[in-house]
Amino acid sequence: MASETVQADVAIVGFGPVGQLLAILLGRRGRRVVALERWPEPYPLPRAVHFDHEVARVLQGAGALPGLAGLTEPSGVYEWRNAKGDVLLRIGLDADHSLSGWPTSTMFCQPELERALEAQAGALPKVAVERGCEVVALRDEGDAVALEARRADGASVALRARYAVGCDGANSFVRGAIGAECRDLGFAYDWLVVDLLPREKRRWEPLNWQLCDPARPTTLVSGGPGRRRFEFMRLPHEAPEELANEAAAWRLLEPWDLSPANATLERCALYTFGARVADRWRRGRVLLAGDAAHLMPPFAGQGLCSGLRDAANLAWKLDLALSGGAGGEVCATDALLDSYAGERAPHVERLIALSVELGRVICVSDPAEAAARDARMVADDRARGGSLPVPLPRLGASTWLDSTPAAGELFVQGRVRA
Repeated sequence: MASETVQADVAIVGFGPVGQLLAILLGRRGRRVVALERWPEPYPLPRAVHFDHEVARVLQGAGALPGLAGLTEPSGVYEWRNAKGDVLLRIGLDADHSLSGWPTSTMFCQPELERALEAQAGALPKVAVERGCEVVALRDEGDAVALEARRADGASVALRARYAVGCDGANSFVRGAIGAECRDLGFAYDWLVVDLLPREKRRWEPLNWQLCDPARPTTLVSGGPGRRRFEFMRLPHEAPEELANEAAAWRLLEPWDLSPANATLERCALYTFGARVADRWRRGRVLLAGDAAHLMPPFAGQGLCSGLRDAANLAWKLDLALSGGAGGEVCATDALLDSYAGERAPHVERLIALSVELGRVICVSDPAEAAARDARMVADDRARGGSLPVPLPRLGASTWLDSTPAAGELFVQGRVRA
């Protein structure tokens, strides 16, 4: 069996959007990055469909937004309605721009985002990507991390990197290798996710909304320009196999005047939406990011956003640790890298709590419970008289001074006129 050794500043395990962004941010800082991805080709079907203004700002900073020109769709208010059409809740702002200078919410198709990010990473001379290369062993040796990977042809790859980051998803190998476990926050429902390409142009009003109907809780959102996503909750009396098929998808789409005659089905898959967070984000020179560290229900649209925030937070800290700029001492570097989870984990947990709270609104299949919910929320919405802003949690306490006003909160990115 052939073998080879590669050296890197940072090894990234997993090359989805989180791993891609981390590679770009480190590569732009001149760091040698090797990304190891088990799948030989990018996943071709839609998954995440939303990022917010803060993530747009992160992508801007990485130089990745020009590659998305024409591939995204701004989104305004996100509405929650009951079966009678009454508004229960409005989230977001109608304004075109936000605190970050980008639309409050943007809808996209994940394969298109990944292509743009991969092209950006590929243009960086110190970023190398090994596809079809599965990591099978990982060991922190004190001064470096040793990784062993296998290619599809059986060849082995031995890699030594000063740090390693697991961006390898919900079933993360790296998470297990550092002895981390996921804490289940006790919220899980099965939903059929359906992605469509309508062949007839149609104006969807509102663009993104939730149908809080106990007969069938349903999500209706953009999947990016020219695409549409529906999500249908599995009801308590239904077996998973009753829902996890194309025939069921088309049956559920009939009320929306969608059929094989006027739309193409890109994907339909039954998912269990859950809420979990890793009890450890770092051990020595090995760290976790994205779905390897946390999972949340989709109702706040913050799953991928949180992973991309992880990459943005971690990139500058790894760069500083690699340069010795963290004080030049092990204890200082340890404190800096510990601040990654110190800041990110509480932020993620607040967004998971929000996602679960929203999930408890929609995941109601009991008519009496739904009626009580509707009465309460319709009254609250009318009393409020407008939409709620998208919440922006504070970072967890760590590298910033807690006594400073607005510390740990997102700062404005203004447009300069002169």
